[in-house]
Order: sequence, then structure tokens, then C-alpha cells
Amino acid sequence: MARHYGMDWLRVGAFALLILYHTAMVFTPWGFHVKTAQPVEWLSVLMLLTNPWRLTLLFVVSGYASRALLAKSGGIAKFMSSRSNRLLIPLAFGVTVMVPPQSWVELVTQHGYAQGFGTFLTQDYFRFQAIDGVFLPTWNHLWFVGYLWTYTAALSLLLLIPRPARLQSWFDAAFGGWRALVLPVVYLVLSQVVIFHRWTDTQDLINDGVAHLAYFPAFLFGFGLARSPVVLAAFVRWWKPAALIAVLSYAFGAGVEIAYPGDLVPPQWLGDQMMVAHQIQCWAAVAALIGIAERFWNRDGAWRPTLTEAVFPFYLIHQTIIVVVEYWLRPLGIGALGEFLILVPATIAGCWAFYLIGREVNWLRPLIGLRRRPAKATAHRHDDKPDTLVAGDPWRRRRDRAQPDPA
Repeated sequence: MARHYGMDWLRVGAFALLILYHTAMVFTPWGFHVKTAQPVEWLSVLMLLTNPWRLTLLFVVSGYASRALLAKSGGIAKFMSSRSNRLLIPLAFGVTVMVPPQSWVELVTQHGYAQGFGTFLTQDYFRFQAIDGVFLPTWNHLWFVGYLWTYTAALSLLLLIPRPARLQSWFDAAFGGWRALVLPVVYLVLSQVVIFHRWTDTQDLINDGVAHLAYFPAFLFGFGLARSPVVLAAFVRWWKPAALIAVLSYAFGAGVEIAYPGDLVPPQWLGDQMMVAHQIQCWAAVAALIGIAERFWNRDGAWRPTLTEAVFPFYLIHQTIIVVVEYWLRPLGIGALGEFLILVPATIAGCWAFYLIGREVNWLRPLIGLRRRPAKATAHRHDDKPDTLVAGDPWRRRRDRAQPDPA
């Protein structure tokens, strides 16, 4: 498979929006691990601009990337082994090292917890029980990594089952043309609104079945999309109508949010319509962004390799930085705007420092989701002859660009 640079840019952009979204969570009236003393009511209206589709887009892009990684892995077993190393090791590191400061800040600022962080980490965090309703240990924002590994494992099992040779062509036929936009919307409305009523996720892998009905098919859709120029072409053709539908759906949801701010609950009939608009906006935005990525962003850039590598370490650490920095800012009394102006650059700087340091220390690289760098090969001389090139001699090959070192 040829690398799709547009999907790389889309993944980078999606995670960047996620970091900004979590930063904004500090200032909205919605629940979060740390809150400003002066929540901004109107910010929740802006949050609805990305709230319906940001996670679905990440699962679609992850499914697309999984198809490319499978093609390079040389088999299902190697693919699953590689994905486990790249996902489970950072997840375990995150739960034991990166997440605890978030839980401590939440307990201190919202539940009256009086112990210091050292006592919390050594005595309370690994007790596998709840403190004032906060279950510990936890994975907080790293739930996405756990879900992604689970979907990858399920995909690997599905790939072991004999399947029709025409399965990809069936995917192309099912989602070609306008159906790429309409059929997923119909499915989401039926599964998320008509049959079940899902406003949000539980982030509990075992008890989040309705969310799995949305996210796992999105992951599988991305997997099929990776080998479907027909469906990609459909997204290119329909991205403008999809973008318009997404904007109109957002406008409806924003109107309801404005009419019923804070803790006010709209009547059930209006709430159901808002849920429908939420699902329509979800897929319309995903379809528009994929079409834009295919049409305009499928080209390389100087920063793409670095950003593509950095985005996962950024994701792992960003929420801890946000929570800890806001915990330090709260007592200063500088107001929500002052906190925001400090919080955003501090989070970006902290993420860059985490990535730049981690990538240079080889034993740290697997902990932040990067592959280990291979050990440098040591040349061994087998005679005292000059370093000449002998045709057919595997022991003495000139190490230049024409004859790269096989190591």
C-alpha cells in the first residue's frame, strides 16, 4: 500500500483537536478532573462543534492505518504482536506513571482528599477500590488506547476466519457513491438513538456496549477504506454536501444548547432530535474531512514525519500536563482567560519536551509508543587486506549508498 499522506495529516489534526478539546474541558461546566474557579458557560456551545465526531474519526483513521500496518507486518501474528507492543506497553506505563497525578488532583480539588501525592501513590492508588466514587487505579483519557487494542485483537480474530475473496469488492459496492454518506448515518441513528439512547461513553470497556456499536464498525470501515479507491472517490465527490450537513446539524444542536444552558434539560422529544442531529453531524463531518484529506492533503511536507511520530506521545502525556498545570494555576486567581493563555502553551511545550526526551532514550521509546532504534552494527575484519569490494563476498561489502549495509 502506498502511504496516504492525507490520512497522516488528518490523524495529526484530529489529535491536535483532542488536546485542545481537553484543555477547554477545564473551563466548561462539564465534569473534568480539574476545573477552573470561573467556568465559561458559552464554551459548551463551541465544544459541540467537534464533540460528535472527534472520536469516531480517530477510530476510522486507526482502522485505515491498521490495514497498512498489516500489509507491512507479513502476517496476522506479527501484526498483532507489533500492535500489542505499541499499545499495551504505553498503556501500562500510562496507567502506572502518567495517570496518577490526574486522579490525585481530582480527589484533592473535588473530593476533599487530604493526603499528599506520595502517600496517594504508595498507599491509595493501587488499592483497586473507589475513594469517594473515584475508582483506582484508572486509565482516564487512555481508554482510547485500550479500546483500540481490543478492536485490533477482534480484527485479528476475524482475519483468521475464512472469508469470501470478493469481500473488498462488496465493501466498495455497499459504500460507493452517495451510500458512503447515507448508510453509515442510517446505521448510527438506528443503533445509537432509535434502539439505544447514548448521550456519552462510559469509558468502561466491559460496560460500554452501545459505544462499541459505533466505534468498532468505524474502525472496520477504516480498514476497508484503506483498499477502496471507489469509496475514497465518493468522499471526494460528496465532501461539500457532507460539510454543509455537518454545519446545519451543529447549528441545531448549538441552538438547543443555548436554549437549555447548564443543568437545564430539554423535553424528551427535543432531546431525541438533538441526538439524531448529533449522529448526523458525526458521520457528515467524518465524510467531509476524509474527502478533504484525499482531495487536498495527500502530499508530503517537511514536518509530516516528525508530527506523525510525535502525535501518540503527545496524546499519552497531554492530559496529565493540563491537569497538573491547572492545579498550579488555580490558587493564583488570574481568571479563566489568564489560565487559558498559560495552559495552552504550557501543554504544548510539555508535550514537545516529553517527546523529544523520550525519543532519544532507547529504553524509553517503547514506553511512549515508539519502536526501539536498532543497535548499530559493528564491523568485524576477517583479514588484513585493504577494504576492497570483492564480488560475491558477503563479508566485505563497501558501506556506501550503492551498497547499503544489510544490517
